[in-house]
Amino acid sequence: MDYIEIKKILPKGVNLLAVSKGFKSSDIEYIQSLGQIDFGESKVQEALLKPVFKRSNNLCWHFIGRIQTNKIRKIVENFDYIHSVDSFKKLLKISQVSNELQKMPKVFIQIKLAHDPEKAGLSYSELISNWYQIKQLKGIHIIGLMTINPKGLNAEQNFELFNKCRLIADKLELPHCSMGMSNDWEEAIKAGATWIRLGSIIFGKRNS
Repeated sequence: MDYIEIKKILPKGVNLLAVSKGFKSSDIEYIQSLGQIDFGESKVQEALLKPVFKRSNNLCWHFIGRIQTNKIRKIVENFDYIHSVDSFKKLLKISQVSNELQKMPKVFIQIKLAHDPEKAGLSYSELISNWYQIKQLKGIHIIGLMTINPKGLNAEQNFELFNKCRLIADKLELPHCSMGMSNDWEEAIKAGATWIRLGSIIFGKRNS
């Protein structure tokens, strides 16, 4: 399945984020020529080195990688969306920097719904206990939750975790769920994803 085929079958309300990390500017420009405007990068330095990133070409850039505190200023300066805010402390820092820079990034809070030492994120209890304070933060627009499922789950297990994320987002009156990647995007859509993050399925195999 390629980009055109996926776009044809996406339900209304589901946005496709083309994960361009590890791919060249020319690859991004080709997918852009097919109508794609949302692209996701996970390393600030890699993104900034791509000529296409700096051009004024109406592309919308999403940061989807693990956030390092010392990179927060550059992330806020250069990205429209931040999908991977995995702690209350980082959320506070993003709010502070956004206010200083007079920016208003759209933010997803990363939630961890299953035990997985490889993944970061707030637990459900952390999210709920801090929710009042989170809602008071200035300079950021919290639009949804993001989650990454552990590897090795079957379709039913993936759906259950994605559905849990959707239910929590609904409880907090957040419209968006960023969930689902190349191996589990179909289950994510069934569970109510509004953003799916696809890389190799669109661009082909990564060189790095």
